[in-house]
Amino acid sequence: MFPKGSKEYKLLSKLNTPQKVQTFLEAIPFNFEKDGVTCLSALRALEENKAHCIEGAFIACTALLLQGREASIVSLKVKKPDDDHIIILFKENGFYGALSKTNHPVLRYRDPVYKTVRELVMTYFHEYFLYTSGKKTLVGYTKPINLKRYGDAWITAKKDVWEIGNDIYNQPILTIVPEANKRLLRNATDFERLSLDVQEWKE
Repeated sequence: MFPKGSKEYKLLSKLNTPQKVQTFLEAIPFNFEKDGVTCLSALRALEENKAHCIEGAFIACTALLLQGREASIVSLKVKKPDDDHIIILFKENGFYGALSKTNHPVLRYRDPVYKTVRELVMTYFHEYFLYTSGKKTLVGYTKPINLKRYGDAWITAKKDVWEIGNDIYNQPILTIVPEANKRLLRNATDFERLSLDVQEWKE
């Protein structure tokens, strides 16, 4: 964890609700990885003022730990060529919500109104599709992963934390599409695909 007197501690400790953490994530420019792929720790992402989904998750989970909450994420797993996505879990009065760092109008924050993790994950199914074809790509998700299992390298490391990112990527998945129903999935329409043509941060 960051030392109490550090600027990072002072900054994140002000984010005393999940909603404030989400607003903070949205204010961080998106990491387009112009100099190559990255897996920045929370410290590095804050120093460089940029983050993509897993880097945003490291920041958000650090802030949640400062609130006395869990540092728990779920990896949404997709068919290639689409990309997996990380969401950050939180609970209010027994109901799950999710924080998320993304550059698109979908796959974003979820209010804490879901009874189970699966119920929460399924809210991303319809909107998880390829812009080029409209094919739906979400096939499953991991069980909640408590980042505390990795120590604190994901918070304070100066180097990219690929060993953590790779371990998260390789976790077993819980499938969500019944085999018999895979052929019944309807592609997103041209109108729906327009939603992915909007970005929060310009490359």
